[in-house]
Amino acid sequence: MPLIDTECVRQLLESADPDATLVFVRGDCVVMPGDQIDEAHRGLVIARKADLREFVPGEHATEQQLETLAHRLDNVVRDLGS
Repeated sequence: MPLIDTECVRQLLESADPDATLVFVRGDCVVMPGDQIDEAHRGLVIARKADLREFVPGEHATEQQLETLAHRLDNVVRDLGS
């Protein structure tokens, strides 16, 4: 079962906050404003919205792009030992 799904990625990419950040907290992915990332959450950061823009060249991500990014980010979470 994936830890990061397409909905998590969609929420990150569609966030109005240009500094939006995907954080994995207590088994859930959470999109937080970048300025709210404190020391307690810094080690739980999976990706920032700006980091993913290079993988989504258009204004909106396709379902395939969302699936690919979700798979990659799921691997990141697993590598972090969550």
